[in-house]
Amino acid sequence: MSKRDFYEVLGIDRKADEAAVKKAYRARAMQFHPDRNPGDKAAEHKFKEVNEAYEVLKDPQKRAAYDQFGHAAFDGAQGAPGGFRQHPGGFEFNFGSGGFTDIFEDIFGDITGRGRRGATRGPERGQDLRYDLEVTLEEAFKGKKATIRVPTAVRCEACHGTGGEGGARPKACPTCAGRGRVRASQGFFTIERTCVACHGTGEVVDKPCKTCRGEGRIVHDKTLAVNVPPGVDEGTRIRLAGEGEAGLRGGPAGDLYIFVSIAPHEIFQRDGGNIYCHVPISMVTAALGGAVEVPTVEGTRARVAIPAATQSGEQFRLRGKGMTQLKTQIRGDMIIEVAVETPSHMTARQKQILEEFKKAGGEDASPKSKSFLDKVRELWDELKG
Repeated sequence: MSKRDFYEVLGIDRKADEAAVKKAYRARAMQFHPDRNPGDKAAEHKFKEVNEAYEVLKDPQKRAAYDQFGHAAFDGAQGAPGGFRQHPGGFEFNFGSGGFTDIFEDIFGDITGRGRRGATRGPERGQDLRYDLEVTLEEAFKGKKATIRVPTAVRCEACHGTGGEGGARPKACPTCAGRGRVRASQGFFTIERTCVACHGTGEVVDKPCKTCRGEGRIVHDKTLAVNVPPGVDEGTRIRLAGEGEAGLRGGPAGDLYIFVSIAPHEIFQRDGGNIYCHVPISMVTAALGGAVEVPTVEGTRARVAIPAATQSGEQFRLRGKGMTQLKTQIRGDMIIEVAVETPSHMTARQKQILEEFKKAGGEDASPKSKSFLDKVRELWDELKG
């Protein structure tokens, strides 16, 4: 008897993607499963066909071979690609088949002995929480005591976190005997799944607390004081143990993690422990020398001497005037980078003075410009030659 086309078996187009293949498989496996069709040999045969088709079409390499050679690509293979195979006593299931576990976990829960999910019993630890805190550069330098409000789940005071009315303690679930899992026979299989009576906790409350509905916690905003130490940098993480979400039924609370970010500054740029400051200076100060006052991150002023003939882009270092470094007494440096500013909105007299300076050989006082122009002239001469 010739085999049916695998795409026809699953009822899908040859261009169907992986998700469509899986969806079609699950629908047909549920439809023709032997436990849903006891004694129906036709359904049993179709269930075998569905598993064979899925085992090939879910694998890109097998699917490519099937698309090119059809069923001949698998002639000579021992048994079906996966799922059921025939033997004298009836059908034997191949537990290595991915299709089997996919569909059976959806229909019946976990297969006993596979260990894919363990029972959750008793109190559960609360979730860890994250809070993003932005501070200024000055606050990062000095440190800060911040007050934050965190929406979270806190312990229910009405039941003291037990979930039972008046603080009554939960008792072992009679349905699963406190295991959180129940076993049931499904045809020739034993299936284990989460207990529906206790939802896998292994415990039940006779009279749930009316305030928290048996969870042992309620949603509430928590106000906390956070100590931001001096020297924090972008991405610094501060852990507050036990300040996360309260646990279920009296379980321990999770932790709260504060992630620090530094707000952009109008004047300073930070690079680790150093602070950079770009300072414009006049052409006169750059040429004749002088001094400029600059602010510091600690709120004071520093005087920087500018030597004569200073060029735009030159840097001056103020040692120990940078950022505080976390958990140390060490400070970085402050780097002053000057930018020579070209005069604008000049008076007629100022323009006249510059013209006189130019006629007096002022351009010769700029050796880098003169050298560059000389090289350009030489290049032009070579091109002309």
